[in-house]
Amino acid sequence: MNLSPQHGSTPSGPRIAVLGGGIGGLAAAAFLHRAGLRATVFEQATALGEVGAGLVISPNAVRLIRRLGHLDSLLENAVPLEVGWEFRRWENGEVLSAEQLTGRCEELYGERTYVAHRADLLGALTSALPEEWLCLGKRCIEVTQHSDGAELKFDDGTACNADVVIGADGVHSVVRGAIAQAEPPEYSGMCAYRAIVPAEAAPEFARLPAQTLWIGPDHHLVHYPISGGKAVNLVAFAPAGDFTEESWSTKATTKEFLAEFTGWDPRLTDLISAAGIPGRWALLDRAPLKQWSHGRITLLGDAAHPMFPFFAQGAAQAIEDAAVLAQCLAADPDNPEIALKAYEQLRIEQTTKIQQLSHARKDINHLPDGPAQQERDAALAQGDPLVKNGWLYGYDAELRAKEEHVPGPEPD
Repeated sequence: MNLSPQHGSTPSGPRIAVLGGGIGGLAAAAFLHRAGLRATVFEQATALGEVGAGLVISPNAVRLIRRLGHLDSLLENAVPLEVGWEFRRWENGEVLSAEQLTGRCEELYGERTYVAHRADLLGALTSALPEEWLCLGKRCIEVTQHSDGAELKFDDGTACNADVVIGADGVHSVVRGAIAQAEPPEYSGMCAYRAIVPAEAAPEFARLPAQTLWIGPDHHLVHYPISGGKAVNLVAFAPAGDFTEESWSTKATTKEFLAEFTGWDPRLTDLISAAGIPGRWALLDRAPLKQWSHGRITLLGDAAHPMFPFFAQGAAQAIEDAAVLAQCLAADPDNPEIALKAYEQLRIEQTTKIQQLSHARKDINHLPDGPAQQERDAALAQGDPLVKNGWLYGYDAELRAKEEHVPGPEPD
């Protein structure tokens, strides 16, 4: 099997294989294309469908998507947040704190914060690629590294060689096993539910352009509008019990979803009742890697640094990875090993910090009623997360790489 033909302005360059056609994999290919390099994206699904639901796109990701030149297609259906981190008390919906974003977010970080359906972000990234770069229905089962590249084997019996392999194949990454000891992830003891409510069935408070978090003992639930306001995305977190399946295709029942929030504010349980069939998956836990590049192989996104979703940074960090990786490879295409190590060194500190903070947040959100909960609520009322998290939202991954003397496109 041959990898994709050359595109862009560079007449030659490494044959790059990207394993995984999710947000990280498509972003990697899009930034490589922008840098004038070639790539082939291998995705096991036979179509890039609408698996998943909503996500938050924070300023640190928005500025990078804008540079790809395809932000407008995303914004056709994305919803700009006017209020972020609106925390509500579980039993009565009391607003514990709310952060106004309109105007302030642009002033501080040059971009707004948006919420969107995952499919809309995938569509924008796909539109930044040559169509022939996508190779669907290809599930990689083995990666073997050689001195000058790697061989990929697929479940249909085919194989190909690549000069560089990028593992963007998620928490169960096959590529990860070629770099680090392939220990299975640990189950966190938590599971997540997700569902979508049609806007016409949702109460007004859920249709507002706000990211609202209801927090209570051992549970919390987040909701915000998506798809241009035509729907409301719900994602909730609860104890997993014996449930250990990690798959976006696994379904639960509305009854099971409601049971987790028995005794909570009736407005919230009414919202859950109005949703379609919920999905359910177990949250997996991995300790941060100390190394995610080896030779001609590297990792990106959840394959490199899976993180709990409590900072809403999974997609944004994968996009940052993609931008920096493309910049490093374009700066030194004849020395992929050096380029991949530079990419890792530029990214690992930031992503490890977010992994650790996200991990700690689960305990804060799920405190039982009592003194610690009261102290948390008081801190929420006095906090200013938009400013406090400037290290995250103001971070420019491409500019940071340039400051470290990795040449690349001039950030706008």
